[in-house]
Amino acid sequence: MALNTEFNFSEQPDQLYNDLIALHEGLDEAQSAALNARLILLLMNQIGDAQTIRAAFAAARQPS
Repeated sequence: MALNTEFNFSEQPDQLYNDLIALHEGLDEAQSAALNARLILLLMNQIGDAQTIRAAFAAARQPS
């Protein structure tokens, strides 16, 4: 499975972003980092394809 880097939200991308920000409300830096780690692991499990996950790792290392 190839990594899709094109816009791929089915609906409400702004609301999803707001939901992500709200998820971190009230957390200190360590708690926020731990939440991010758990979220990443859950999403990696959902993707399930090692090649795609590694492609995402490589893409994430690239400067914006």
